[in-house]
Amino acid sequence: MDAGAISLIVFSLMLLLLASGIWVAPALLAVGFIALEFFSPAPAGSLLGSTVWDASWNWALTALPLFVWMGEILFRTRLSSDMFNGLAPWLARLPGGLLHVNIVGCGVMAAVAGSSAVTCATVGRMSIPELRKRGYDERLSIGTLAGSGTLGLLIPPSIMLIVYGVIAEVSISRMFIAGVLPGIMIIGIFMGYVMIRALLNPDLAPSDGIRTSFMEKLEASRLLFPVIMLIFFVIGSIYGGYATPTEAATIGVLGALGLAWWSKSLSWGSFMESLMGAVRTSCMIAFILAGAAFLSIAMGFTGVPRVLAGYVDAWNLSPFMLLALLTVLYAFLGCFLDGVSMMVLTAAVVLPMVRNAGIDMIWFGVFTVIVVEMAQITPPVGFNLFVLQAMTGRDLLQVTRAAMPFFFLMLLGILIITLVPEIVLWPVEYMISKN
Repeated sequence: MDAGAISLIVFSLMLLLLASGIWVAPALLAVGFIALEFFSPAPAGSLLGSTVWDASWNWALTALPLFVWMGEILFRTRLSSDMFNGLAPWLARLPGGLLHVNIVGCGVMAAVAGSSAVTCATVGRMSIPELRKRGYDERLSIGTLAGSGTLGLLIPPSIMLIVYGVIAEVSISRMFIAGVLPGIMIIGIFMGYVMIRALLNPDLAPSDGIRTSFMEKLEASRLLFPVIMLIFFVIGSIYGGYATPTEAATIGVLGALGLAWWSKSLSWGSFMESLMGAVRTSCMIAFILAGAAFLSIAMGFTGVPRVLAGYVDAWNLSPFMLLALLTVLYAFLGCFLDGVSMMVLTAAVVLPMVRNAGIDMIWFGVFTVIVVEMAQITPPVGFNLFVLQAMTGRDLLQVTRAAMPFFFLMLLGILIITLVPEIVLWPVEYMISKN
């Protein structure tokens, strides 16, 4: 049987298993085993054991559970209220007022949590009641949280950047460096959109008329000092070359525990809740990565990636057209799969094609994470939509409509980094030259 027919059977089987409700990781393992057993002379059993073992002890993965735990600890502190009260005096006078607190607050939270859902929930639980009380447009309030909450996937220490670094075999430290400027750029795009909307219709973000002196703003800023210091020590230690991502994650966990103790949020119960939450999330991601590693090996033995790459080469696509095709593919997959599953499921086929097209793998990692961010606000499996649905009490359709403008703003961000790739690559090149 030729590889084209094998690829059709394999992908049909994958879709069938995923549609049946089976967990993603067992589905990946099952498809890989069947592909090896029936379409390859390779020993499926021994490859399964060796591949899963190799994928499970990867040293780069040790940073993952630590960063997840750091986010879980901070989720249970009063960090969200401190951020809101610290940022509000500085941002309230901009067109759009406190809506900018949603955007900047999510950016700050992303730099210490690394998770989209944690970022969205932590900022939203404080800002939603406050914005409702002040008469802000609910649709725009929800939209800013839905879009900005996805920054947890891009701004370091991003769990998704760690996952990509592992599957693409690129430096996680360099991925962290590459994610900073695009994250700041998307924050700027979101804030610009809110300003334009508020200038066109001031009723969307009514001003309370309260003026704050410079000294009052500085006094409020002390609430931001602890989290700013945590960001500085975690991210700065990586950028300065003083710590590996795993060592920086350890610093982050200790700092998060210190913040929780300082804010009187640390108890034995909250400690165990954060620890078990981190264990559940980390085990899920590690299990998916092990399944994806085995499927990649299986696909290599069956020759499917080579055949699919041949099909794409036959279309004679330019790198730009290939990226446009992949954007559509990921946006479609995001309607049915979570971000980690989507990334690892396509890695065996997509990464070889991208390498052959001469696209920088670090740049492609940032591109992929932004597209996965878009998938976080696409129904029916957009995690941020579920978080906001639960927090606002609105139905999924209303939340989706509120989030859609920010979906297209992230698409604009992809276009910008495609036309100006230096936004992603320059900081990496600069850090390499300095070290």
